[in-house]
Amino acid sequence: MNLARFDLITLALFLAVARGGSISAGARSMHLAIGAASKRISDLETTLGTELFYRHSAGVEMTEAGQTCLQHALRILNEVEQLEVALSDYTRGVRGEIRLAANTSAITQFLSQDLAVFMREHPAIQVNLKEENSHTIVKAVQDNQADIGIFADRTPCDGLYTCHYRSDNLVLIVPPGHPLYQRKHISFNETLDFDYVGLSSRTSLALRLEEESQRQGKPLKLRIQVRGFDSICRLALATNSIGVLPRLAVQPFSQTLQLALVPLQDEWAHRNLLIGARDPDQLSAASKLLLEHLRVSEPR
Repeated sequence: MNLARFDLITLALFLAVARGGSISAGARSMHLAIGAASKRISDLETTLGTELFYRHSAGVEMTEAGQTCLQHALRILNEVEQLEVALSDYTRGVRGEIRLAANTSAITQFLSQDLAVFMREHPAIQVNLKEENSHTIVKAVQDNQADIGIFADRTPCDGLYTCHYRSDNLVLIVPPGHPLYQRKHISFNETLDFDYVGLSSRTSLALRLEEESQRQGKPLKLRIQVRGFDSICRLALATNSIGVLPRLAVQPFSQTLQLALVPLQDEWAHRNLLIGARDPDQLSAASKLLLEHLRVSEPR
């Protein structure tokens, strides 16, 4: 049996004709022309290979095959209705799954609280968050491995829609006893004669420091590279070295370890974090809700 033309509209029309007792009644119920409705019913009978109705001047009457078809049609259409109800939450964005990638700076300073608010408001939405460096995040979004990414400015992001998320300020972390410990502010150039502890060379912050040190004509004296902000703070204290990190992210460690946070006077030390997506209009309803939440989350 060829069911290629066995569609839900025709099935719903069959049900309407059966309930209305005539093709004209079924056509009115389905907002179809009588001729179009009659052809659909005839095509359905041809597809099934049997008559579903006895036609007479007063209307139609179901055949035995029609009665059997009615039972199955009712079950199929009921299941379709249940499917629509089950998926309506996903369509409206109150249920779903979001793939989010963000860098450490965004997560430690802002994103944790923003996600906490979002997930309280949308308890049926699951957010799968991956912490990556900015370049990896951009590639994940471009390759459809992430729906939304949050990364540092200066990260090449060709082909992505971007908008502002938050801003942060980079500071010099200085251990007690270091020659720069008492400074109230400092330029990056003045720090390049001292030993540094830094992040992995793949991170946007490490690339920024390397770029700026080359601009100054002095190599960055990296003694060791690590993955985490807390590791930089602890190693700076242990080795009497300095480092550059976002102020809000490093404040808890600075208080515990008695590190000085010296503001950098350089313009590039004020960074912007960006939100990126392939095409906002093509995001799922849940991802659109999160994108809008993040776009307006910065305190005014």
